[in-house]
Amino acid sequence: MEIGKPKHTNVLINETSPYLLQHAHNPVNWHAWNNETLEKVKREDKLILISIGYSACHWCHVMEHETFEDEAAAEIMNTHFVCIKVDREERPDIDQVYMHAVQLMTGQGGWPLNCFALPDGRPVYGGTYFQKAQWINILLHLADLYRDNKDKMLDYANQLTDSVKKAELIKTDKPQQEFSIETINQSYNNWKLNFDTVDGGPDRAPKFPLPNNYQFLLRYAFSAAVTEESGEEALTHVHLTLQKMAYGGIYDQIGGGFSRYSVDPYWKAPHFEKMLYDNAQLVTLYSEAFQASKNPLYKQVVYETLAFTARELTSPEGAFYSALDADSEGVEGKYYVWKKDELQHILKGKFNLFSDYFNVNELGLWEHDNYILLRNVSDEIIAAKYNLSIAELQSAVTEMKKQLLEIRKKRIRPGLDDKTLTSWNALMLKGYVDAYNVFNEQPFLDAAKKNADFILDKQLNKDGSLNHNYKNGKSNINGYLEDYCFTIEALTALYEADFDEHYLHKADELMKYVINHFQDVKSGMFYFTSDKDTALISRKMELSDNVIPASNSSIAKSLFILGHHFENEAYLNMSRKMLNNMLADIVNYGSGYSNWSTLLLNFTQPFFEIAITGELTAEKRKAFNEYYIPNSLFAGNANESGLPLLKNRWTAEKTFIYICSNKTCSKPVTEAAEALSQLNII
Repeated sequence: MEIGKPKHTNVLINETSPYLLQHAHNPVNWHAWNNETLEKVKREDKLILISIGYSACHWCHVMEHETFEDEAAAEIMNTHFVCIKVDREERPDIDQVYMHAVQLMTGQGGWPLNCFALPDGRPVYGGTYFQKAQWINILLHLADLYRDNKDKMLDYANQLTDSVKKAELIKTDKPQQEFSIETINQSYNNWKLNFDTVDGGPDRAPKFPLPNNYQFLLRYAFSAAVTEESGEEALTHVHLTLQKMAYGGIYDQIGGGFSRYSVDPYWKAPHFEKMLYDNAQLVTLYSEAFQASKNPLYKQVVYETLAFTARELTSPEGAFYSALDADSEGVEGKYYVWKKDELQHILKGKFNLFSDYFNVNELGLWEHDNYILLRNVSDEIIAAKYNLSIAELQSAVTEMKKQLLEIRKKRIRPGLDDKTLTSWNALMLKGYVDAYNVFNEQPFLDAAKKNADFILDKQLNKDGSLNHNYKNGKSNINGYLEDYCFTIEALTALYEADFDEHYLHKADELMKYVINHFQDVKSGMFYFTSDKDTALISRKMELSDNVIPASNSSIAKSLFILGHHFENEAYLNMSRKMLNNMLADIVNYGSGYSNWSTLLLNFTQPFFEIAITGELTAEKRKAFNEYYIPNSLFAGNANESGLPLLKNRWTAEKTFIYICSNKTCSKPVTEAAEALSQLNII
């Protein structure tokens, strides 16, 4: 063997996914999921091992090092199975199917996900992480069973596949119910029983940020029909959670941005990978929370998180990369934690202040004498202790953070997953738009537009379809519903920020494509995959909101918004039908259907169309950004427009603002203050 040349290389070396490339030199003869591999499976009549993970997954790396790099384990895998590696972020459709199968078999799921299937793809056994000895026993047992008792395995596969297909099916005979705020009140009353009233978030660990939950609760707290007691309670929980997350180790106190989740109830010790989709949604959440409360902590979080995004997750093309690994040098969190003597040496006379501010003490102590930096008291308390003004304290802390960030940059960085996913890019695009709307920073809008143009130039095909993935100048993988729904939301938000109608029309074109290629006409819901995709054993629908909102709830919300923008009653009826399907779920599990609940607020509470037309449109639009008005949409143009909300409303002499709700408009006014008064905001 040549010096420096890997001993083993499999066909994954031809892939672009960082996760698949991580396994290209395993002794396992891994294949990618493609038609050629599936033909090989049928030709050789072997069980398939479908092993699913992602590049920033810590336990995926552990199983690789312990088992997939072991030649004895690899020999058994190569002899008896066709082994397929799947990047769950590239192929969420495959992940959905086999994750569901494993959850049905074991009652739990996660990554790494390892599922064994018949040559036709029907699952027969699965789990998550396995130790090497356990793994080898499973391999040998399944190989023997397939050879000696295939009929038994076939029977089980039939039953399991039938269960996978039936899960999340929508009943199509539901009568249209009257939408009521009481549905949300019931949902909230059930949900609040699981609030952690000490540390925020849910009363369990691990703790995920779940931004959509708090966007809904913030909106709920400001809804006119909510009782004062419930509104205050919901708002208190939102602000407690946002402060505790921003103070916690889950937030990178030095470089900005959030890790994927906290392993404890206190937001202290994160699972250190940083995902684009989390940070995108958290930028939106903290921007809206600042707009509603003017809490300077929230502004700091937004600015630092976007600085992290620009510094570490943005390509020269204006696209956003997917993730940073949890590990560096094979050790989880090594890039982010600090030794006490290291900090003392760097900070010298400033160490005591830094130590008190970021808890270089028993509270911050983690493992192996490392400290996770986190906060637990306000600036006011620390400033008083050191006889400093708030401004002096914040200036000192900012300088110390800059100093440590420069030193940290010299460390070996965690691995970067540099693929670009349309869906996650759209979430961050919208995050930039929402931050621009609140903070009026032109660079935020510029970044949003650059990314929107990237998506429309590189990911949009001539037939109106989107691609899911982009890497090394190559756009590929037919788009999923998540790519369309979040792009539609982002383009609509971009239009509402600066009234470039090009983006709104593109959003509408994408919606029409979705209706033609993803909709199940009978139920009114939408499949996760297009009718152009090669069929898997089950065509799934994504219905419940999780760390990312369900693609169906996102589409339903956009149907509502675009229905108003274009006065398209068909869109509104589609949205109404989809929501009607989900009412029982909203009541029973509010935290899992919070995006649906926001849509229900749109239907049950006053919803306003704010149309601005005339020479001073841009100036008037910005005047509204001081205020939290979530139950609204904006339309506008400095010139004449054919959009329904603007048609025949333009005059050369004055800029008018129209406030309309439920097809009724107030008297047009010329000043934002007058319009805000009509909205009962001021």
